[in-house]
Amino acid sequence: MSWKPVYQLVKTIPRGHVVTYGQIARALRLRGGARTAGRAMAAAPSGQGIPWHRVLGAGGRMLIREPYAQLQRQLLMSESVELHGARVDMKRYAWTFPRNAKKQRTKKKGPRRKRR
Repeated sequence: MSWKPVYQLVKTIPRGHVVTYGQIARALRLRGGARTAGRAMAAAPSGQGIPWHRVLGAGGRMLIREPYAQLQRQLLMSESVELHGARVDMKRYAWTFPRNAKKQRTKKKGPRRKRR
């Protein structure tokens, strides 16, 4: 499976803002939801400008384990995002994808069949 649409969408998150894995999954209509978005982010290639640190779990929780959790904290703080333990205040720093982001899909669907 190609994660390219996920990475393109994550690249649109502005500095100082965060999104959840669930938001990515809903925006791209990913099969498997937030877990699929998490798998995509775990497989993100380095050196391609993908701001992986701006993607969090539900409620703004940091889900990444050490040593990357410390790096994620540092990167978020460098963008002036305040952390309260392992959480980010989503009311303050959450970002929503523009509506046109929903038109991007990872897989094209064929015509729907009517049920009898």
